[in-house]
Amino acid sequence: MSARAGNVGAVKLSAGILLYKIADRRLEVLLVHPGGPFWARKDLGAWSIPKGEYEPGQDALAAALRELAEETGLVLDGVLDGADAVALDTVRQSGGKVVSAWAVEHDFDVAALVSNTFELEWPKGSGLREFPEVDRAEWFEPGQARRKAVTAQVEFVDRLVARLREAGREFEDGDRDQI
Repeated sequence: MSARAGNVGAVKLSAGILLYKIADRRLEVLLVHPGGPFWARKDLGAWSIPKGEYEPGQDALAAALRELAEETGLVLDGVLDGADAVALDTVRQSGGKVVSAWAVEHDFDVAALVSNTFELEWPKGSGLREFPEVDRAEWFEPGQARRKAVTAQVEFVDRLVARLREAGREFEDGDRDQI
């Protein structure tokens, strides 16, 4: 029996970081666009927080920080204690994957993006080619992010906005009234 057959029905776990920044009373969140031929022409509903899978029993925040580094090149030192990370709980994506997320206030120059890669035979019969796991990153105001993000992950944006409001932070929320 293959290792894969032993995990039939197992829920896949993923963890990620929603970077955000507030400048000139504007809240922006960082989303990444998946690389590779399947996602090349997709935009609305295709963007994601930097995230990746981890195994049950592993530290989800550590996995989220690892994936942030692998997908963007950004290493956040000192966040592992959780003091600088705002827990955004979990969502279940349409395919069943359960994603945990934390928000961290930090700027990132999207021009400095460095992503890990994967190999795929594309087009079929042409031999293996290397593609970036993430082909670009962009900062979006919450209203834009709600349109760009994978449907289930929109909840992370809404939770961040709510947590910042609860903390008394003042900012504008793109398409919505001032918060």
